[in-house]
This record gives sequence, C-alpha cells and structure tokens, in this order.
Amino acid sequence: MTRVAAIDCGTNSIRLLVADADPATGRLTDLDRRMEIVRLGQGVDRTGRLAPEALERTFAACRVYAAAIEELGAEKVRFVATSASRDAENSGVFVQGVRDILGVEPEVVSGGQEAQLSFSGATKELSGRGDLARPFLVVDIGGGSTEFVVGDDEVRAARSVDIGCVRMTERHLVRDGAVVDPPTADRIDAIRADVAAALDLAEETVPLAGAATLVGLAGTVTTVAAMALGLKEYDSEAIHHSRVSLERVREIAERLCASTHEERAAIPAMHPGRVDVIASGALVLLSVMERTGAHEVVVSEHDILDGIAWSLA
Repeated sequence: MTRVAAIDCGTNSIRLLVADADPATGRLTDLDRRMEIVRLGQGVDRTGRLAPEALERTFAACRVYAAAIEELGAEKVRFVATSASRDAENSGVFVQGVRDILGVEPEVVSGGQEAQLSFSGATKELSGRGDLARPFLVVDIGGGSTEFVVGDDEVRAARSVDIGCVRMTERHLVRDGAVVDPPTADRIDAIRADVAAALDLAEETVPLAGAATLVGLAGTVTTVAAMALGLKEYDSEAIHHSRVSLERVREIAERLCASTHEERAAIPAMHPGRVDVIASGALVLLSVMERTGAHEVVVSEHDILDGIAWSLA
C-alpha cells in the first residue's frame, strides 16, 4: 500500500484526504478526511481576481493540512485546484503561497481533467454493483463550475460548464453586498435560464440523456441528500450511496428557495458555509435531473478527492 495525501481546492471549499491506497484490492483506507469552507472564489466571477482575504483563509487551511500530512507521514502529495483558480488573473499569488506552505506545486487543472478525476473517484466502487445500470452520468456540482462525465469503466465524454452554486448566487442573488432572502421569482428564473444555457453547452459534448444512472457529487448534492433523509446531523455513511428521487429534490429546492438565511441555517445537517449558496446549488441539481430525465440521483461521498488519491497510487 501507498500512503497518499490528496488536496482538492475548489471555489467554495478546500478538502484533505490522507489514505492508504491498495491498488490490488481497489480500496482506499481513510486516515484523515476533512473540509474547510474558505470561499476562495469570493468575487471572482465579478472581478476576475482572487480576493486577499479569500487567499488568506485558504492559506490558513493549507497550514493546518500541512501539519496533518507531516504527522501521518504521507509518501506522496497532490494538490489540485479547480474553477476559481482557473478563472483568476492573479492565480500566481495562489500558486506561490501553496508552494511555500505545502512544498508541492498546485495543479490548476482543466475542466476536462477535473471531470475525469471526479469520475474515477465516484465510480471505482460502483463498477461491480449489479443494481446500477451503465453507463453512469457523474455530475459534480461545485462552487464555480459543474462537471458532467459519461462513462462505464472509462470516460466516454466530459464537459465542464460555469454553473456552480457560488457563481450562480453571486451573479443572481446578491444585491448591495447581501444575499437576497428569500430569492424573488425573477432571480430564480434567471438562475434557471443560466443553467439551461449551460446544459445546452454540456450537451454539445456529453449525451446527458443517454446515461442509465445519474451519480451526484459534492456538497450541494450531499446536503440535499441529508435533508431528504431527515438527518439530525451530517452523517457521511448514511448519505453515501443513498438515492433521492426527482420529486424529493424538487420539494427540497422549492423549500430552500422559499426560506430565509435563518431558516436554512437551522437545518440540522447544513454546513454554515453552504447556507447562502445551497438554494442555487439545489436549482442546478433539479435542472440537471429534469434535463436528463433521471428519476433519482445516486449520491456519492467519493468524488474528485478520491480520484486525486488514486492518481497517486
């Protein structure tokens, strides 16, 4: 086995996985899996630059992660940065800061590379299950972008489009520096229109309606699943490989869009860093299910982070 450390730095969160990887059995044994909401992509859609305070939040998390990696003795480390870092003019400041703290070069991957890593992480343990038909459509709803990947054992087609939950919130739900609570009907319609246009782009590359099983990844999807399950606190084991129907996703999206900040914050399984962006994320998920004709989404806690770990093994 190889002890590896994978870091996934997205628009909204930065996550760490230290695990023992055994290619012979196809198993990752987690030693440390954690997440911090740092909102690296704060304002990037509007300014095209990473904000100083967002960089400092991210670097603070990196310092904590560096200590954990050293303590656990990981042999290999890979740091992958996604949407916000691709979009920012001053990404060099981010790259240098990460290099100084962790001693590794952060890889600002393309949307296609991000999609393939997500697919690998999500489907490695699904491929042997007889109750899930192939091909899979893996949908990774991030903060700045959403990745669509169709495949079975291998990726057939992939596309990344700019409809993440943070980007949609900042573009349509922020007025005078504050999130509109609850969002008005015209703002919800604007999000839906943006998502529909992005899905048109995705369909130029990925046959969205041609997959047999929809697999949903990342915090928006897992939070919706936690709400669907009625969890009193976030429970990764209960969420992993749960199934949520289209009707239930629609109910939850409508509830989130009709709620205030305080009402969303009071949801037991809601991470504080998702309170302002979860309504936009739920609208993305609902739109994807409607477009693909999926009757349910299979929820995976394993995603790009696991794919990064496997790439080191």
